[in-house]
Amino acid sequence: MNHSVGYLFPGQGSQSVGMGRALYEADSKVRALYEKANRILGYDLTTLCFDGPADQLNLTEYTQPALLVTSLGALQLFQHSNLQPQAVAGHSLGEYTAVVAAQGLNVDEAIQLVQKRGRYMADAVVPGSGLVVAVIGSTEQDVRQACEEAGSSGIVAPANFNCPGQVVVAGEKAAVEKATDLLKQRGVRKILPLAVSVPVHTPLMQPAADRLKKDIDSATWSDLKVPLINNAQAHALLQSSDVRVSLVRQLPSSVLWEHSIRKMREMGISVFIEIGPGKVLTGLVKRILPEATTFNVFDMESFEAMKGSLSNS
Repeated sequence: MNHSVGYLFPGQGSQSVGMGRALYEADSKVRALYEKANRILGYDLTTLCFDGPADQLNLTEYTQPALLVTSLGALQLFQHSNLQPQAVAGHSLGEYTAVVAAQGLNVDEAIQLVQKRGRYMADAVVPGSGLVVAVIGSTEQDVRQACEEAGSSGIVAPANFNCPGQVVVAGEKAAVEKATDLLKQRGVRKILPLAVSVPVHTPLMQPAADRLKKDIDSATWSDLKVPLINNAQAHALLQSSDVRVSLVRQLPSSVLWEHSIRKMREMGISVFIEIGPGKVLTGLVKRILPEATTFNVFDMESFEAMKGSLSNS
């Protein structure tokens, strides 16, 4: 199997009740990972992931550790595989999982950091004061311009450049509504409100980023074994000092996902493996690079199916 592989790790929106259960039941190392997470977090993450309630799982403070641990459980399947990545990337929260995969941060500290990240994000805005929408069928330039013009009504910014024709806009409610009105005037027909509890990747997250910086700076980091294509710039990072700066910068900055995937393609990567729950990133890669080979691995069955498919290609 001579394939140039990139690992991708999902962020918020990919969680669902029941995620990780099959791997937990099949693998003692995955069970140990969840038990460790329960101890570090001070609550029963295992039951929350497997049985819900969904309302609690969808709160950013709980979603983030849950996704990190579930994705790291799926990553265990690759430990003795010859499918080692040429680069890694993660969508928003998934960037922390990607750093662990590249051996830049240990699991214990990653769990502690994402728990704090979730809390700080929740604390940064008054509940219900923000709004997050997906803008379908507009250009990057038009979205940036609409956000700039709507700035007189409050803070609003493009949060994620996900794939061609899909940009997420977030910020204060009135300002986001103003930006969507401007985009509708320019002919954009599809704007969908998203069930995200916090307007992340906007300047509203600067207070959370300032708090998180202290925790990031006090954690123990190593230079990465493979490059991380970062959210904030779509650059290939290897130095731990660059990774630390990037993870702080990420919170108030747009996620340049489309640019990141194109960067990985420029590096020669043709096989993209989404490791963790859901198929969100697989779908985005298909829209960015229709010719790419994609897989999503979340349990033993999907891992074996991917191996079989790659050995036949």
